[in-house]
Amino acid sequence: MSAAMSDAPPRHPFRFSSPATGCNTRAELIDRARLLEDLGYASVTIADHFGDQLGPIATLMAIAEATTTLRIAPMVFSNDYRHPAVLAKEAATLDLLSEGRLELGLGAGWKAIDYEYTGIPFDDPVDRIDRMAESLSIIKGLWGPGPTNVAGRWYRVEGLDGTPKPLQQPHPPITIGGGSKRVLQLAGREADIVGFIPSMKAGVVNEQTGASATPAAIERRLGWVREAAGDRFGQLELQVRLELALVTDDPDPIFDSLSGGFGLTPDEARQTPYALLGSTSHMAHQLRERRDRWGFSYIGVPREAAEALAPVVAELAGT
Repeated sequence: MSAAMSDAPPRHPFRFSSPATGCNTRAELIDRARLLEDLGYASVTIADHFGDQLGPIATLMAIAEATTTLRIAPMVFSNDYRHPAVLAKEAATLDLLSEGRLELGLGAGWKAIDYEYTGIPFDDPVDRIDRMAESLSIIKGLWGPGPTNVAGRWYRVEGLDGTPKPLQQPHPPITIGGGSKRVLQLAGREADIVGFIPSMKAGVVNEQTGASATPAAIERRLGWVREAAGDRFGQLELQVRLELALVTDDPDPIFDSLSGGFGLTPDEARQTPYALLGSTSHMAHQLRERRDRWGFSYIGVPREAAEALAPVVAELAGT
């Protein structure tokens, strides 16, 4: 294989996800999940925070019960909120009872207010990421055959044979996403799906976020993943979640406004993979270009844009 070919981004069929954010009753949740399934979305996501939202584990199971093909994707479980042995059991149970539809998203935790609410120590990012890496090794061990023994820096597991085992083997697809080199290189080594998100180092979304959303920043982060993944780089599915998606015939004023609020130039705002504006045909063209350029094939669509982007999903999903 030539160097040019080995450096090429992964190319996978398009898939689309959208969140269950804002659903506060069973009826709302089921209606939302069935709508997304009918529109051709591949998965529904739910965050893991202590604010005003439904609990993610029970929510994902309710969605699985009400649908037939829609995959369930915590986006993402915050590692600091559960011992890995607890999460391994809960996630394997979700996969088993959903008949193999779980995608396990795991993150190091980033939202400062969650830690303030609960008193959980908001450790240095290096410690949180290293703890997540240790947790992931335990989860994978518990999903495998035989007992797991780990005496690590953060966790201790002695002779535990994890049950149940997940239906998907060797394990459900694992998603790790982030903006830092440390997280993205961990994802390159250990994940099946790598999510590219703007930097959340400050624990909030602010004007510093834009610097990590430029095309140059994406290229740099893609290089980190490629370096860590090695020969498995082409197997990785690359994911990006749209922070802004709007069907419009006149996107220029919005790009100008977006650039000012997030520290991007207007041209950078037009190129960032975190925004998608224009007609639906133009959106589909943009997504194809971004897949060719960066490998992004798994696209997260904001809740409020899911129906408007249905023609884009219909045109691209599976291609």
